[in-house]
Amino acid sequence: MTGLLEIGGAGGAPPAAAPIGVTCRGLVYIYRLEGYDVVALSGVDLDIAPGQSVALVGPSGSGKSTLLSLLAGLLPPAAGRLRVGEHDLVKAGPAELQRMRAGDVGVVLQGSERNLLPYLTAEQNVRFAQRGAPAGRVRPAAREVLRLVGLADAARVRPADLAPGGRQRLALAVGLANRPGLLLADEPTSQLDAAARDEVLAALAGAHRAGTTVVLVTHDPDVARTMDRVVTIRDGRVGAEGRSGEDYSVLGRDGSLHLPPELAAALGPGALLRVQPQPDGTLLLVPVEAPLEER
Repeated sequence: MTGLLEIGGAGGAPPAAAPIGVTCRGLVYIYRLEGYDVVALSGVDLDIAPGQSVALVGPSGSGKSTLLSLLAGLLPPAAGRLRVGEHDLVKAGPAELQRMRAGDVGVVLQGSERNLLPYLTAEQNVRFAQRGAPAGRVRPAAREVLRLVGLADAARVRPADLAPGGRQRLALAVGLANRPGLLLADEPTSQLDAAARDEVLAALAGAHRAGTTVVLVTHDPDVARTMDRVVTIRDGRVGAEGRSGEDYSVLGRDGSLHLPPELAAALGPGALLRVQPQPDGTLLLVPVEAPLEER
């Protein structure tokens, strides 16, 4: 991407708390739909190092927003292990989860209106979010947070009087109000034009430069490419990962391997593949025909 605004330069950005990492092992989430159990996540293994920026991508219904909600402590895991910083989210009760979201983890829900109080100004929205900060937490001035997302001149403006990109940046400011070590954002650029999208991406980059770990869900490949890592969720588990422009399939703990979608479509479901190790250490996948008696 080119032409991003320079928002929240590192010199004037309020420093984040120590960046927070994430560890998922065999993470499972099941919900009820019309009397049936639906497995939304079926064994997610994922490590996010403190200070990284990660995009979660994948088709609709793959489980990426569900995973983000579990990382935020908004949904309880059905099985597996999940640690966010020092918090064990499998064992944590409601009070600990609330303290985590009020201090260590900032959450930006999809749709700016879900994060903002319409009758408050931009500055008042940030200050309201700071009310739940843990005792002893040094809170940045609300206007410093607004400066980080490029809204320094809109402190007294209400959300309805901001352009769509401005409202979304204000939602990010609310998520960053208490200098979290981890920011979770669900589709922060959806339904924005290119200029507004770039404003939001510049705000996210400013938060990342200030030391915050950033994890976002997106359908936009251009947005995903601005992150350090791109993790693809398929059928409720990590299926692939992109780093530095290279795409990789991810081997699951059970030995499962998601092939690239175009290759899987060309082979078709149920295809038989022979795995042949090569002298140079690479693996060759060779399609084979099933014996006639098995057809």
